[in-house]
Amino acid sequence: MAGLPRRRALFAAVAVSLLLGGCGGRPEGVLIPFDGPVTGTSIVDMVVATTRVPDEDQPGILYTGERGEMSFAEISVSVPPESARKTGEIQWPSKLPPNPETDFVTVGADRIDEKQAFARVNAMARSVEGRHVLVFIHGYNNRFESAVYRLAQIVHDSGAPVAPVLFTWPSRGNLVSYTYDRESANYSRDALERLLTELAKDSSVGSISILSHSMGNWVTLEALRQMAIRNGRIAPKIHDVMLAAPDVDADVFRTQIAVFGKSKPTFTIFVSRRDKALAASKRVWGGMPRIGAIDPTEEPYQEELQRAGFYVVDLTDESSSDRLGHNTFAASPQAVQLIGRQLATGQDLNTYDIGLGDRVGDLATATGANIGAAAGLVVTAPIAIVDPDTWESYDDRVEAWGESVQSTLESTVPTDGKAREKPDGVENLSD
Repeated sequence: MAGLPRRRALFAAVAVSLLLGGCGGRPEGVLIPFDGPVTGTSIVDMVVATTRVPDEDQPGILYTGERGEMSFAEISVSVPPESARKTGEIQWPSKLPPNPETDFVTVGADRIDEKQAFARVNAMARSVEGRHVLVFIHGYNNRFESAVYRLAQIVHDSGAPVAPVLFTWPSRGNLVSYTYDRESANYSRDALERLLTELAKDSSVGSISILSHSMGNWVTLEALRQMAIRNGRIAPKIHDVMLAAPDVDADVFRTQIAVFGKSKPTFTIFVSRRDKALAASKRVWGGMPRIGAIDPTEEPYQEELQRAGFYVVDLTDESSSDRLGHNTFAASPQAVQLIGRQLATGQDLNTYDIGLGDRVGDLATATGANIGAAAGLVVTAPIAIVDPDTWESYDDRVEAWGESVQSTLESTVPTDGKAREKPDGVENLSD
């Protein structure tokens, strides 16, 4: 047993250094609205639907990681000027109150009732061209404020002309709550189905795109499966579904999509065989492949995806500063700006001269799929937040998870610290 503390310390050090580089000092309470002037920044307004329990004691937290009934909020986030930030990153404040000139800042945060929430979405949809709504579903290990700021960053950096809606399910936001988070995803699928159904009924909503990441793909696929079984099809207004690094068993994925039918949205999956986070998840789930880490050129995946009409963007060879390979696009500001321009002009990736020396194949031709590509630039790893305090409750089950992740990291992370060469291109390999 003498070696256990050493293994714990080694894994904690590896994980922290590789994943966040010291973000554990982030202040709590960032959702308290800033009481001061905010000028020269960009404001992102969003409606939030959540199955988290409200935090009545800490107004700057707003919602906990515990499970509750669906409730709603409206939140406005100020994004600092471009001169003070890097595209694809969230500039978290180092202390409170934050500085709007350098930090993401909450400028409005109120809980509202369901009627107010859908009225707000209605108004936002009518204010954007195409009356396009983007619903974002985060992944494992995300606290409420992390999901809020991530959606604000996606919308701002992509320049997407959308009305943003965040669906946030009860994740406890720490590394060792993987199993709790997974069950919370199951707990929330009915609520997400109801949210999507109500949005589709709104006459002011022209179309809906769904963007989900990691474990959030499980919630999404389950909600859409239920909708298809209940109604005979997925709501026609849901035009596009973007699955970024889905942490979903490949066999289970087959059964989920089998009921979607022919009249379904455009699906785009972002995969990478260099995704160490999904490699760790594969070990946790008994060696079963995760759909976000498959080789889409291999059988049976290639034939099955072709038959289903799913588009695939293979990011395996795309260079990135992200050593886990799970947020490959996050370190590519040029790409997120590129896709933002495409969204603004209505052009599609397969018709645009990208001018970055990369080649993008036959990506989905719907505008919403391009939003998915923009989101791929900013997705976060499912083990992206390491809370040092959680190691105090480390038990045998958690040790098995930790050693699995450590083994994956040690066997796959380059030891020379050098970035890999930039690849020739990013291709759609489903055709």
